[in-house]
Amino acid sequence: MGSFGSSGSEVVTVDVQEAKHLLESGYGYLEVRTEEEYKKRHVDAKKILNIPYMFNTPEGRVKNPQFLEEVSSACKKDDLLVVGCQSGVRSLYATADLQAAGFEHVSNMGGGYLAWVKHNFPVTKPEDADQKKPEDELPKNAEDVDQQKETEAEL
Repeated sequence: MGSFGSSGSEVVTVDVQEAKHLLESGYGYLEVRTEEEYKKRHVDAKKILNIPYMFNTPEGRVKNPQFLEEVSSACKKDDLLVVGCQSGVRSLYATADLQAAGFEHVSNMGGGYLAWVKHNFPVTKPEDADQKKPEDELPKNAEDVDQQKETEAEL
């Protein structure tokens, strides 16, 4: 674990294995990458919220002036949160800001999405959620495919 912060409370940084454990135990995942990054692929978590810490502009990245307000409207100060971004830098600053704003149980995910993927942990593409048939309903083998075709032919 590392720490960051100049105020009284230091940011707790956890590695991706610990972050995965926290998410599996009920923590929410606050994704602070841009919407464009989030839409490509993101950490697969039961409770996930995308509130960008920074926006891309023609002049470069700028801090989201509504970040704390948006998080405060979606989360309670005592919610259990893992904060993540692409590599762990934006989430470090976002976590520091959240702690300074009174959020008590926030942890920065060190290494971010890149470390998550490097460990082969599950990711989600938003369009995955839009599929008509969940994967568990799709045929698993040739016999299932034939049976599905027969069933559809009878309809």
